[in-house]
Amino acid sequence: MNEEQLLQKFEDRIHAGEIIEPKDWMPERYRKQLIRMMSQHAHSEVVGMLPEGNWITRAPSLRRKMALLAKVQDEAGHGLYIYSATETLGIDRAELLEQLLSGQAKYSSIFNYPTLSWADMGVIGWFVDGAAIVNQTMLAKSSYGPYSRAMVRICKEENFHKKQGYEIITILANGTPEQKKMAQDAVNRWWWPTLMMFGPPDKDSPNSAELMKWKVKLKSNDELRQRFVDLTIPQAKAVNLTIPDPDLKYNEESGHWEFGKINWDEFWQVVKGNGPMNKERLRARRKAHEDGTWVRKAAMAYAEKHKSKS
Repeated sequence: MNEEQLLQKFEDRIHAGEIIEPKDWMPERYRKQLIRMMSQHAHSEVVGMLPEGNWITRAPSLRRKMALLAKVQDEAGHGLYIYSATETLGIDRAELLEQLLSGQAKYSSIFNYPTLSWADMGVIGWFVDGAAIVNQTMLAKSSYGPYSRAMVRICKEENFHKKQGYEIITILANGTPEQKKMAQDAVNRWWWPTLMMFGPPDKDSPNSAELMKWKVKLKSNDELRQRFVDLTIPQAKAVNLTIPDPDLKYNEESGHWEFGKINWDEFWQVVKGNGPMNKERLRARRKAHEDGTWVRKAAMAYAEKHKSKS
């Protein structure tokens, strides 16, 4: 078959709902789009450990410390799953990490905001992991097999993370006036960055149309954002917390919550590296990578030693 025939056969398979596996023929553009999207997702998981990691020792009880430690460990595992899946596309993990550490690769904008109070741990679980679930349940039906299968396990773990976060917020929202104020402050700070986390509006998203054509994504950025809002508003009302959006209203006809204008200038500034914590996050990842050099060398030496004996 020539290139045109192969492409047609590939697109027929996609249209029929078939799953593409690593050894199947795929257009180079599909491979590159997957590498970009999947590596960005993996980077987001490992950078996402940082906002919560510095609260492990400051959690208010042993139970909370253990739960948060387990959650951060889960995020590391998610990154490893997705790096492994990305490697099936013919790119080495070392190259992916170099792209992150050099600042060339992107990761989710949400992780460039500071965690100022314990309530942030609750809101990150409730909002950020809740948004991840909305997005990743769709990715679990992605056209690329290794990515979709990784999402199945990740989504199960993210559901625990969301429940953990919402439990924290429920307790704070029903606690002392100071605790409720802390919870409301966290909601106020994280609401809009969480909505930005789904990516730019569909009309300004350079990759969405192609990703949806190939069924890597099944829902657009705006559809996923709306789904998150519709799910989250009743949860906020249940714990008597206010969403910081004066334009928020329920549309009886559409059955959706309508929300105000998102500050996309802020989003693009964060994406370009000018957010509150961009530099600190990358600095922390670089330091961790450098500090782990001896571990990687020792592991390689051990593997080579046992390889020579076999």
